[in-house]
Amino acid sequence: MNLVELHNITYSYPRTAQPALRDLSLAIPQGQFCTVVGVNGAGKSTLCYLLAGFVPHFYHGELTGTAQVAGHDVAQTPLAEMAADVGLVFANPFNQITGARFSVREEVAFGLENMGIPRAEMLARTEEMLALTGLSDLAERSPYALSGGQQQRLAIASVLVMRPRLLVLDEPTSQLDPAGTQEIFALLAKLVRRGETAVVLVSHELEWIGQHADRVVVLDDGRILADGPPRAILASEMLPIPGTRYTQAARRARAEGLAPAQGELPVTLREAVAFFRQA
Repeated sequence: MNLVELHNITYSYPRTAQPALRDLSLAIPQGQFCTVVGVNGAGKSTLCYLLAGFVPHFYHGELTGTAQVAGHDVAQTPLAEMAADVGLVFANPFNQITGARFSVREEVAFGLENMGIPRAEMLARTEEMLALTGLSDLAERSPYALSGGQQQRLAIASVLVMRPRLLVLDEPTSQLDPAGTQEIFALLAKLVRRGETAVVLVSHELEWIGQHADRVVVLDDGRILADGPPRAILASEMLPIPGTRYTQAARRARAEGLAPAQGELPVTLREAVAFFRQA
């Protein structure tokens, strides 16, 4: 069963001459870790906003085609109803912290409070998310006293505690150091393995995508240019993205005659070690 069904979607922001998405069709099943890559301006963020209902209900503009997400007709479903089943995490976690609560625990529970969830259930769900995201030891700390990686995990926990069927993240590691980026990718992979949510992640972190994702969708000028398993996509030479650093190094070694001319190019570090051992 597909959680996302997009058919022939074309969308233009108000007062713009060119569509941000062009005749885009995409299906995402339950339990999949799907990543979206592409150059700046390819339509990645717009796709995230569509999946969460911000397009067309917040940004307005002109939308054609059909979009079904978590059982909702996006064009006909109010944003508040979409938020019950689709969680959106932005690139900067600081923008997602409410400022209305003084501790990490209270911040995670804030959405449940607003929904009127019974106290016992609210506390249980909050503690579960703190443990899942590795924030239990920081539960009494101010959200503003956390590192960037910790704040991003807090933003994810605050969304996950609502139990969305689909988690959409728009470049959540863009401001994180390598350790923080690794934390986020490991957490998302764990969530998918647990079967609690499907994940759509926009990211430029190709090495981690190659290690953790189930699928890579490449956007270019609002269209899907390629779609498939990470190994097939990230090692391709026909894409507007350069590939992982390991793929680039292997291509250079092959061009210099320092590596075998045949065989698959590496995408991850583990594959690169094996590849260069054969050289």
